[in-house]
Amino acid sequence: MKTIKGPALFLAQFAGDDAPFNSWDSITKWAADCGYKGVQVPSWDARMIDLDKAASSKGYCEDWAEQARANGVEVTELSTHLQGQLVAVHPAYDDAFDGFAAPEVRGNPKARQEWAVDQVKKALSASKNLRIGAHATFSGALAWPYVYPWPQRPAGLVEQAFDELAKRWLPILDHAEDCGVDVCYEIHPGEDLHDGITYEMFLERTGNHARANMLYDPSHYVLQCMDYIDNIDIYKDRIRMFHVKDAEFNPTGRQGVYGGYQSWVNRAGRFRSLGDGQVDFGAVFSKMAANDFDGWAVVEWECAIKHPEDGAREGAQFVKDHIIRVTERAFDDFADGGADTALNAKMMGITS
Repeated sequence: MKTIKGPALFLAQFAGDDAPFNSWDSITKWAADCGYKGVQVPSWDARMIDLDKAASSKGYCEDWAEQARANGVEVTELSTHLQGQLVAVHPAYDDAFDGFAAPEVRGNPKARQEWAVDQVKKALSASKNLRIGAHATFSGALAWPYVYPWPQRPAGLVEQAFDELAKRWLPILDHAEDCGVDVCYEIHPGEDLHDGITYEMFLERTGNHARANMLYDPSHYVLQCMDYIDNIDIYKDRIRMFHVKDAEFNPTGRQGVYGGYQSWVNRAGRFRSLGDGQVDFGAVFSKMAANDFDGWAVVEWECAIKHPEDGAREGAQFVKDHIIRVTERAFDDFADGGADTALNAKMMGITS
């Protein structure tokens, strides 16, 4: 067993134009002051990182990471959630997702997709330069508008969508292999990889690519009414990243999983700050430790109610309280009487 590292904080929900969230120096100092030991970094935010330089310069990466260390935190991983989303976009979402892209490729889906692939590859190269072995992203989606089978889906529609998704990601996964970095897809509604079945459909089409791995976040499984503990056992060999995020699902006679088009506050399923939702984190951390997960426990704050800075500070302590320092010996070693093959045979009544 291995002791999980942490706590760390995903900075995407905190980066902004106001101090201390508007520069790499000040946000890392703030994160350390909140009690974090690491930070996961949104690679699309130029206030946090110059991705072009990080992809091409080990010197830049060393200086950038050292600044964070000097302020009290390690860089745990880079993220391309927004760029990964743009690797595959259904036309129904062109306008909604266009803002994720650089201005020069907006309104041009082909150029935007090529830009997105280049961005993810650059982030993988930067991860290599930083000597980080895992990378967070989204898969994007071509089949998501058809998630509910009404009208009836034409035969082969989903299969063709996943064939195309794998085709787009395989060159990226091969680049990840060259970099020695795992691509960790956050299994997330809105992505074609939104549960275990869809992940397996994608994995099969990539030839079970060694770098096509998972980011485990129990909150997304709570909102789908999945068994988020069983999921850890099923995919323990593929889970290479861990978002610590809480959620609650309180269906009523009026609404359930789909939420009735309501705002997050008024949905039956909603994300909450750590400890305010329904996730059994005692069981989650125990299972992760028992399964030898040795990555970081990264707080992803998303709450419909609580102030983010309160959620961040409470989250750091919450994770500290849940990380299990694993034992190096059995609890009953004091009663070990020793044994040998002859004694074992005697205890079982075996005679030669």
